[in-house]
Amino acid sequence: MAAALLTNALYARGLARAFGGALIFAFPLLMTMEMWSLGVTITPLRLTVFLGLSLPLLFGLSYYAGFRETHGWLDDALDALAALAVGLATSAILLIVFGVLTVGEPADALAGKLGLQAVPAAIGALLARRQLASGDDTGADEGEENDRQTYASELFLMAVGALFVALNVAPTEEMVLIAYQMTPWHALALTALSLGLLHAMVYALGFAGQHVHAQPWLAFLHFTVPGYLIALVVGIYAQWTFGHMDGQSGVQLAMTSVVLAFPGALGAGAARLLV
Repeated sequence: MAAALLTNALYARGLARAFGGALIFAFPLLMTMEMWSLGVTITPLRLTVFLGLSLPLLFGLSYYAGFRETHGWLDDALDALAALAVGLATSAILLIVFGVLTVGEPADALAGKLGLQAVPAAIGALLARRQLASGDDTGADEGEENDRQTYASELFLMAVGALFVALNVAPTEEMVLIAYQMTPWHALALTALSLGLLHAMVYALGFAGQHVHAQPWLAFLHFTVPGYLIALVVGIYAQWTFGHMDGQSGVQLAMTSVVLAFPGALGAGAARLLV
């Protein structure tokens, strides 16, 4: 009985912390007008793909971080669903308080507004243990964490970090405006800056989780280049989801992708700080 009570108490504390993480990490998007509008205009296909792809992402993030320590894939799956529920609840409460969700809201608009907001909030919920917990309550021991740190896991966490940071700016019209104002030389300069900052965060600045290589070019080839390519793919995916690809020329699409790859690269580089 005592063990069950302790387990329930720990889960309740983790769940409360998940709500805190969802609130802290997602409030910029919850207070962004473009996200409200996109919730009304997003097509069912794009919303379904967005939510469908979020499930394996949340499952993987529960495995590597999670709002509580888990023991097996079933725990991770349940926590991923719990995080999504926390994201939905947090988004619904705040959007109602902000007056964004109103009585008599059409079902498709309600699903769009909540669905788009729930995923970043759920990511915040799963990051809560690592970011908000006290030092003695941050999860798996060092040996278990080392067992989970593979090359594939590093690339996965880069993708999560890239998506999480890029989502904060991808819905805004400023991304399209910046891309419109840029010349090819600006795009090359921004690409070089993105690669340089990503490499510094992964290898050179002594951040948590950085990689040690005898040769700097190995870190550049193994982590920086793949990380930037991941950031580019995330940027293209975000454009498709939010409808920014509609009516764009190939050149404009490339420019916007480079613009979105900049915050994506920062998120990819900071992934080991977050998780």
